[in-house]
Amino acid sequence: MEFATKTIHAGQPSDAATGALMAPIHQTSTFEQQAPGVHKGFDYTRTNNPTRQRLESVLAALEGVEHAAVFASGLAAEHALLLAYLKPGDEIVTPIDVYGGTYRLLTTVFEPLGCTVVRVDVSDLTAVERALSPRTRLVWIESPTNPRLLVCDIEAIARLAHAAGARLVVDNTFATPCFQQPFALGADLVVHSVTKYLAGHSDLIQGAVLAKDAATLQPVRFLQNAAGGVPSPFDCWLTLRGVKTLELRMERHARNAAAVAAALDGHPLARRVYFPGLPSHPGHAIAARQMTGFGGMVSFELEGSVDEAVAFVSSLEYFALGESLGGVRSLVCLPARMTHASIPADVRAALGLSDTLVRLSPGCESTKDLVADVLGGLGRLRSSSFGEPRHRALGAGR
Repeated sequence: MEFATKTIHAGQPSDAATGALMAPIHQTSTFEQQAPGVHKGFDYTRTNNPTRQRLESVLAALEGVEHAAVFASGLAAEHALLLAYLKPGDEIVTPIDVYGGTYRLLTTVFEPLGCTVVRVDVSDLTAVERALSPRTRLVWIESPTNPRLLVCDIEAIARLAHAAGARLVVDNTFATPCFQQPFALGADLVVHSVTKYLAGHSDLIQGAVLAKDAATLQPVRFLQNAAGGVPSPFDCWLTLRGVKTLELRMERHARNAAAVAAALDGHPLARRVYFPGLPSHPGHAIAARQMTGFGGMVSFELEGSVDEAVAFVSSLEYFALGESLGGVRSLVCLPARMTHASIPADVRAALGLSDTLVRLSPGCESTKDLVADVLGGLGRLRSSSFGEPRHRALGAGR
């Protein structure tokens, strides 16, 4: 079954009771039992729910496995996975370029519990190998990374992790299973912020953890029930609805991202452009080998001051100023003030995260309009003709 067909058919038969093409929402907290402990596979929605079970089946199918656990947010999914596999004294290897929420979770929750976080440039395989030790339990990578869209060799890192007795976790949020299949490259676990491309419409918060086998996912599933960080049946139904257009949306996202990146590449106000589809990107060859598309995200370092970066991201017409990404409407953010603000400024500088780095999530609008919007914003910046910003000034972020 091809991927586009999977998004519509895998795990999504018509309703057996009524023939409805779209499965019903099982909006209930509890289920009637025939006798104490005797039921039809469901007793309480925190433990399991038919709508959530269907979504888990669909997401697993899209990633080429059979086992998934869905959570109320991407960070709830990450927390359950980390709690399942790390204990005091253990080490986890992560990229130097990582989502701010993941950084915060590791530094403020797991490091105080006695876990060690080792940060490396995961594009440097020698550095990755040196970072591994007998205490390493997890190697956690994003590819492409958030927000600089760095790319690493998943297959090679999987071999290194397994040789050291560690499990490889891949955050596949940016690439999605449409463009990248980490399990086929050796990953043991995959995490998603389902909020982003999988759901695709900026109308829910959700996360997921997937595994090759039931035994690997079992400790995560236990925490899904025991800690209770589960999504509502309605949000699961919304994701089921959204995922049916995943390939269609990703094709448009990727086309728009490529056009925006090409327009920025060489622009005098774009000091550096991050997009794996550009031949100048250091990870371009790896991305071309392990991905079937280059994704829908573009970042660039603005040639100018922080105030000018704030003015730019606040001035765009079609790119809404917001914290998230992956929706049908385009979004722009300034990571240092927003999504990665929880990382101290000196640490951001050491990690190479510029205060003028702009992250763009081109949506599904007209390619021409989005390119014109970005170039128009840069043009106003160059002529110093900014008036009142279209959006509110940036806050402290999360």
